[in-house]
Amino acid sequence: MIVKRTSRQEILTKLNKKVTDHLPILIASAGSGLVAKLLEKAGADCINTFSGARLRANGMGTMSMMWPILDSNKQTLDYTREDIMPAINGDSFICACLNANDPLKDMVMVLNQCKDMGVMSVSNIGPSISYVDKDSEIYRVLTKSGITLDNEIEMLKLAKTMDMVSIGLGFTMEDSLRIVEEAQPDIFCFHAGTTKGGLKGYDSGETIDVTAARTEEANEKLRKIKPDVILIAHGAALETPEDAQYILNHTSCDGIWTGSSTERIPIEKAVYAAAKEFADLRFPQK
Repeated sequence: MIVKRTSRQEILTKLNKKVTDHLPILIASAGSGLVAKLLEKAGADCINTFSGARLRANGMGTMSMMWPILDSNKQTLDYTREDIMPAINGDSFICACLNANDPLKDMVMVLNQCKDMGVMSVSNIGPSISYVDKDSEIYRVLTKSGITLDNEIEMLKLAKTMDMVSIGLGFTMEDSLRIVEEAQPDIFCFHAGTTKGGLKGYDSGETIDVTAARTEEANEKLRKIKPDVILIAHGAALETPEDAQYILNHTSCDGIWTGSSTERIPIEKAVYAAAKEFADLRFPQK
């Protein structure tokens, strides 16, 4: 099998044309080859791979990747190479979400591994220190040990010098502003929080109008820093297509990033419904 290759320029040309044509960009996570194949067939522009998506495919929550139960970068590289790349035609490009704070790996080597397998885009989400509340003891311990946003910013900057598309992501306004100003990513996603819904989602009680308002507040500040950045919305109350349409109607986002919404939750519903029908079958009465 030969995986179709693409380039930074081809990716950005396609995305910028969608922005010019006022068509929403869709980035979606895949934890398996089947999901990746279906996302591409449905028209996703970008399929992102990361350890959280792989764990979701195994029935765990996204945040399981924050614990030392796996080598996040190895998991991402292995299943991207073996499950995802062979499953797609190349209509969608792949973004590998990496752990830039991995103390055992040189990120130049990791980015070269991505390019070798045909992955020309990376993000700092897998996992990111931005997930962790800054007023927590664990945040202070982690940053003291060298796990910092600085490393994530440096990786995003490095990706651009290596002719890759950089996709930045931040959970807070402070982190978002730093990432866009210092890393100058091609694409940025303000992560509004863990997506609600399904068996493993987290519902903070936030409504979609609040998620949209917080996202747009970030957008306005980020575009002042980098007017040409492609801005994508993700998380919190953004669960359904109707929620996504609300975001598109009430923010200046260029598109949507889905994770659980097009991966975990649909699988939970479809498999349960089909299996329940089979499980409810009975022998005929004699």
